[in-house]
Amino acid sequence: MIDLHFWPTPNGHKITIFLEEAKLDYRFFPVDIGKGEQFKPDFLKIAPNNRMPAIVDHAPKDGGAPVSVFESGAILVYLAEKTGRFLSTDLRARMKALEWLFWQMGGLGPMAGQNHHFSQYAPEKIPYAIDRYVKETNRLYGVLDRALTGRDWIADDYSIADMACYPWIVPHERQGQKLEDFPHVKRWFAAMAARPAVVAAYAKGEPIRANPTMTDEDKKVLFGQTAAHVKRD
Repeated sequence: MIDLHFWPTPNGHKITIFLEEAKLDYRFFPVDIGKGEQFKPDFLKIAPNNRMPAIVDHAPKDGGAPVSVFESGAILVYLAEKTGRFLSTDLRARMKALEWLFWQMGGLGPMAGQNHHFSQYAPEKIPYAIDRYVKETNRLYGVLDRALTGRDWIADDYSIADMACYPWIVPHERQGQKLEDFPHVKRWFAAMAARPAVVAAYAKGEPIRANPTMTDEDKKVLFGQTAAHVKRD
């Protein structure tokens, strides 16, 4: 059994997609990030960066004590190695999938996240910031579009790279992007959306779906964090 500490955000959905694809037994532990539940001491023990998702695997591959993992990219690698699925053991194929996983972690996710922040949540609309991140998101979509030219999946075979990228493309309209401008991304996106495991992953997150309208207090919790928010023992 895997405990999944989760909120239905792009990073959260990456993990439910894998768990559904691999048909692993798991249970939700909702972490309401708008209410500050990510700062609870018990959660910080497994997720010291006070971010979800995080997992606790009660049946690790080595048969030893439970293993906790934070950071969505690390969780995807851990689950791939646990199950032997969605990450090739071939050196070159493995590195290709990892390259694109880290591309999402270091580029697509952070840039799209800043896009969301300045266009959707910031109390003051700053044209320069909005324009900067909409354009950078657009550039990254172009990179992904070129990568998908002539192939069905990002790293040739379906992998954790696809699972990592798809949830960040789901809100493309909020990011000021049109899939029609990226035909290879559009084709891949439709194939991802049609996978039964992807459908199931999003359906399971729906009952605890984040409120699309954040209160001012929620925004203070999410966007006003400092070191003082992380409680010391």
